[in-house]
Amino acid sequence: ELGDALIAENEVHAGGPPKDGIPALMTPEFLAVDQASYLRDSDRILGLERNGIAKAYPIRILVWHEIVNDHFDGLATVISYCPLCGTGMVFDARIKGNALTFGVSGLLYNSDMLLYDHQTESLWSQILMQAVSGEHKGNKLALLPLRHTTWGDWRAKNPQTLVLSSNTGYSRDYDRTPYMGYEQSPALYF
Repeated sequence: ELGDALIAENEVHAGGPPKDGIPALMTPEFLAVDQASYLRDSDRILGLERNGIAKAYPIRILVWHEIVNDHFDGLATVISYCPLCGTGMVFDARIKGNALTFGVSGLLYNSDMLLYDHQTESLWSQILMQAVSGEHKGNKLALLPLRHTTWGDWRAKNPQTLVLSSNTGYSRDYDRTPYMGYEQSPALYF
């Protein structure tokens, strides 16, 4: 329930799947560059370097999971990707010194995903970068620099990068998108 949320309740819409109907990745596995044979140079990725560690998150996996809870040398990090509006954003997942983990709420605000944290079930707006309801309402997530690029470009600039494995523990066809045709549709869904 949104109650006294920072956003108008009538502007929040169900996105289709229910809460956790799109499973966030909680314990992601990574591969070395030479093990990532499932990727083509032209594949789009989100690239992040933090604490001297470079990691690539393929969009072909993110469209199925939307959230990756990760760590960079102990620093809690949340990678978020909204397939409906194409926004990929990465945040420091610590609020007031406490590491949070996030899941997919199944709710949208301005066609953009609302995350929720597992610790308090507060709702967080990806695009506003803050909690919009719940115990953390008003708290902001620290945005981290991120590159939207191709696997070939990222790999060339970061030869020691790790890449998110397609071995996610879920049975998904990462060679296709569950949103086929969405980008070409003239209809505005939300």
